Amino acid sequence: MTVGSHCPCNSGLSYSSCCKPFIAGNECAVTAEALMRSRYSAYVVKDVNYLLRTWHSSTRPAAIVSAEIPEWCDLHIVRTEAGDESDNHGVVEFKAKAIGQKKIFNLHEVSRFVKENNQWFYVDGDINESPAAINNKVGRNAPCPCGSGKKYKKCCGR
Repeated sequence: MTVGSHCPCNSGLSYSSCCKPFIAGNECAVTAEALMRSRYSAYVVKDVNYLLRTWHSSTRPAAIVSAEIPEWCDLHIVRTEAGDESDNHGVVEFKAKAIGQKKIFNLHEVSRFVKENNQWFYVDGDINESPAAINNKVGRNAPCPCGSGKKYKKCCGR
């Protein structure tokens, strides 16, 4: 998947100056929130290597199947707890939307992060709401649920 000029993590920055340097391996996230945002963007672009590389070894799955990743289309950071440059642990609570099989799914998770050897890793998270579909179908001509202002068929429905 290609990414436009805006970063998928909703930081307001361009992808090339926000999450892309982390995903490309040119930089390391300096906070737990920055890692959370870059991992979300990696899900959007389906970069499973980055996802596995930033997943703590104690909880990392053996593999992630790229074809099974839904189309993520919205991220909202609810709160952070610790996770700054000087911390070794952090928590990021977020809400995200995905579209799969023409259904909208909500995910509300409290994620835990740990920093080892100056690198942040995702450890695990508690899901606060069931990621069940909130709509049965998204119509092709309906506004896209990602909030882009475009029709679904011209945006996430591609």
